[in-house]
Amino acid sequence: MGFATAIIIGAGQSGLAMSWHLSTRSIDHMVLERGEVANSWLTERWNSLRLLTPNWQTRLPGYAYRGDDPDGFMTMSEVVSFLQGYARLSCAPIARGARVTRVRQQEVGYAVETNFGPWRCRKLVIATGACNLASIPSLAAGLPAAVTSLTPLQYINPALLPNGGVMIVGASASGIQLAREIRAAGRRVVLCVGEHVRLPRTYRGRDIQWWMDAIGAMDVRYDTMVEDIERARRLPSLQLIGTPERVTVDLNSLRKAGVELVGRLVGLCDGKAQFSGSLANHCALADLKMNRLLASIDDWVNTSGLAQQFAPPHRFEPTDVGSETRLCLDLIRAGIGTVIWATGYRPDYSWLDVPVLDRKGRIRHDGGIVSAPGMYVMGLPFMRRRKSSFIDGAGADAADLAAHLSQNLNRAAA
Repeated sequence: MGFATAIIIGAGQSGLAMSWHLSTRSIDHMVLERGEVANSWLTERWNSLRLLTPNWQTRLPGYAYRGDDPDGFMTMSEVVSFLQGYARLSCAPIARGARVTRVRQQEVGYAVETNFGPWRCRKLVIATGACNLASIPSLAAGLPAAVTSLTPLQYINPALLPNGGVMIVGASASGIQLAREIRAAGRRVVLCVGEHVRLPRTYRGRDIQWWMDAIGAMDVRYDTMVEDIERARRLPSLQLIGTPERVTVDLNSLRKAGVELVGRLVGLCDGKAQFSGSLANHCALADLKMNRLLASIDDWVNTSGLAQQFAPPHRFEPTDVGSETRLCLDLIRAGIGTVIWATGYRPDYSWLDVPVLDRKGRIRHDGGIVSAPGMYVMGLPFMRRRKSSFIDGAGADAADLAAHLSQNLNRAAA
């Protein structure tokens, strides 16, 4: 049986950042990784996917992008190389291929069962991420047997899709990227649009992520939020795409490319897809929120006295969904061969035998400090800061939680 003061489950950016901070505090620990370092980036992404954040924003404690394209966007192989390089540099103690099968609470600490045998620890950090499983709505059960059902975790490229058109359910980051790629391959694409967060790729000559960083939007803490933090944690991902050309992909550009926009999918019955009539309202709300953000950027520029350093302010065309949108579609008659459920992701805690999950299977926590003694979680949306689920957010969150873990150990030893 192995023992470590702390065990970290997962060797992605969150687990590696936590390992780095524990090492700087001389806290012995072990990182258990089900596959290789950056396993999800390596095995669960489609071919053309790139990071949505610029290269300069790819940074972890003591380590950052040092290439010659700071405003570019990493491919998945580059992300894997970056994280594996970080693991080597930090000398993180990683057990590769160690799949956790069960975690139980003990009188002091936790028992962790793996395919390599049991471990014990006093502190446990869950850094398995928020995107282990695709969230597929229950109405998917009504999909005709002749139509293939896929998730973004299963999608690879347009050439491997079954023949026919494609209906994509969900218009956040994954949905718009897949719609653009599949339409460019000559397929008919129907995109089901619900609540979404519209953002331009660039504004006033800078990447939108540069602006979010500059005005402090990504550093907003969970415990300073005036609005409902739980709702903020459930917001859809940003409607962004990373490309060498730094293009903005929004519903207007997709519609001009021939993608058909429909409302949120609300039913599947007798082979017919039924759509909400709220498409225009969802788009108008997304436009309103985008313009509020742009106004806050303009205010920051003016208050800072930096207006001459940037291009003039401007606004983008409102989302145009047309005068009429379809409310029903017979999938077979329309030649739809595939439905892709770009409806979000959820973590997999099937191995966690500790009563810390709510009724929806989410870990109950306060800024990453779980309701069970000595247990922590990393990498969840808006966990401690708005950037918590980004590579750039792992370091600050890990520093906070490592400090809490260390103080807890010191109190126990006193």
